[in-house]
Amino acid sequence: MQTQQQSSRKLNLLSYLRAVNYVQAEKVSKAYGMRVLFEDITLGVDEGQKIALVAKNGSGKTTLLKMIAGLDTPDTGEINSRNGITIGYLPQDPDFDGEATVIETIFNADNPTILAIKNYELWLDAHAHKHTKETETQLQLAMEEMDHLNAWELENDIKTILTQFKVAFYDQKVNTLSGGQKKRLALCILLINAPKVIIMDEPTNHLDIEMIEWLEIYLSKSNITLLMVTHDRYFLDKVCNEILEMDDGKLYKYKGNYGYFLEKKIEREQSETRSVEKAKNLYTRELDWIRRQPRARGTKSKSRVDAFDDVKKEAHKKLGEDNVELNIKMNRVGGKILELKNISKRYDDKKLISNFSYTVKRDDRIGVVGANGTGKSTLLKIITNQLAPDAGKVVLGDTIVVGYYSQEGLQLKEDKRVIEVVKDIAEFIPLAKGGSITASQLLQKFLFTPDQQYTYVSKLSGGERKRLYLLTILITNPNFLILDEPTNDLDLMTLNVLEDFLNDYEGVLLIVSHDRYFMDKLTDHMFVFEGDGIITDFNGNYTDYRLMLLEKEKQKRQLNNSNKSSNAAQEAPGVVPEKRKLTYKENLELETVQKQIADLEVEKSTLEIEMSSGKLTHEQITAAAHRFEKINKAIDKKTLRWLELEDLK
Repeated sequence: MQTQQQSSRKLNLLSYLRAVNYVQAEKVSKAYGMRVLFEDITLGVDEGQKIALVAKNGSGKTTLLKMIAGLDTPDTGEINSRNGITIGYLPQDPDFDGEATVIETIFNADNPTILAIKNYELWLDAHAHKHTKETETQLQLAMEEMDHLNAWELENDIKTILTQFKVAFYDQKVNTLSGGQKKRLALCILLINAPKVIIMDEPTNHLDIEMIEWLEIYLSKSNITLLMVTHDRYFLDKVCNEILEMDDGKLYKYKGNYGYFLEKKIEREQSETRSVEKAKNLYTRELDWIRRQPRARGTKSKSRVDAFDDVKKEAHKKLGEDNVELNIKMNRVGGKILELKNISKRYDDKKLISNFSYTVKRDDRIGVVGANGTGKSTLLKIITNQLAPDAGKVVLGDTIVVGYYSQEGLQLKEDKRVIEVVKDIAEFIPLAKGGSITASQLLQKFLFTPDQQYTYVSKLSGGERKRLYLLTILITNPNFLILDEPTNDLDLMTLNVLEDFLNDYEGVLLIVSHDRYFMDKLTDHMFVFEGDGIITDFNGNYTDYRLMLLEKEKQKRQLNNSNKSSNAAQEAPGVVPEKRKLTYKENLELETVQKQIADLEVEKSTLEIEMSSGKLTHEQITAAAHRFEKINKAIDKKTLRWLELEDLK
């Protein structure tokens, strides 16, 4: 009887798992010519899962996302989605009808509610510009249709999304938008349409930090199912609860955050090292045996010949990531580096930089942050003499060699080979400790294999192009590196290597980036573009700056609460205003809720480890997942209460 009950429970669990599975890829493979991206990959996307896909540039991440989104087909295998499931896809470079206006593009949908909102917005705009009897009548009809479809809440959500991503250029044609504006427009359309499965390829590119933090909160909602590629580690950590790693054409799964993924990846590679060493020893013996056999092998030895091929493949398996040792010689830094004297710049009526002065020091590692369009890239172009200031002076030291990595990137000829791009700059590159290396050797250190070095630029992925561009900057031996959004499209492995190099780099660093993890690791003070030409020099990294803003916001709320209490007391004659203090019960609650949050965080971490151990049964995994969701909600609720009580202290 007990066995029958167990079987019944397993069947029920399997039915449950099938019921929540949205998309399933079974044994899919993809190759371009002789280049195999991946083969026999199987993965599923279930309701509520938030999965990050990580891999080296050129491994096929974007191709896999497109296949799951239904925009590409596998060479072998199949991809199925549950009936009625809608899948939305955010590409790295959105493609729109250039002749359509922004508002036409936003509301280009068959959804009757969205069409009703579009009609309402158009007549609302027409009525605001020209008040006539017709516009009034049509607006009234549009409002009645909105009432009929209960569309007001969605209309409010749409306005929130458009406002958050600063999409207000409704009458512009799409072909007049910048790449960043198109990416934000595509993101808005995706969120407005609210598909059951959201697939995103580098969603944080072209977003400022404020937008990224809003998107983190939005995507963390429990009812959203997500599969994405991102290089933003803070974003990945905040949003995703599972990581899929594509390595050497295979897929590895990790239940947990980015830190847990790194820990388990190291363990896996150490285990593979032992396996490969064993295979190499066996391969040596088998190679000797194969060479001693006659050409016409008998049937008895055929199984051993087949096994030899497997052993050979295992023995030659590439382990880990190649180390990129960027010990390129740097030019000497003199006494004077860079002086900015009362710099000002504006475009038409928009003030970007107002009377800004700064003297760069030898050990400066400066991060530049601010909303899109506030003038960050403009400052870099002024420093690099690509743009003249309206007022002020830029003085560059005689010994300073600037290496400038711009958002626009290097304009590469598509018919050139990778090695030709490097040789056009230098065939031999001097090293810091003497000697030199060839262009080919340097490319290998940048993860370009000998075969890839003779690949045409037109065949490179976006990330591989960025890696090549970065290499061309560094081989000029700069002692002042200016990096404008260097992390866009780079894979996590390349980012780790770049961070290691920049940590040891002895020159001056000036970095514009929305990647908070990257900025925290490499900078020690910030130029904060606050708008209207104001640039504040903040002593600390991005997290320090963010904590300062939160503290200011807290003090502002406390002041507002105090003013409200004071005003209420003044309205009541004879009442002396008193500052609100925590009661004994509230003090006790504050201490209790802090401990509860800490305990819940510990339980959450323990659950993450258990779910990733591979030791739990299906029933235990399901129970753990439900508990994990409850813990997250409890942490959010208790944190809000903790903030409320803290404000009263």
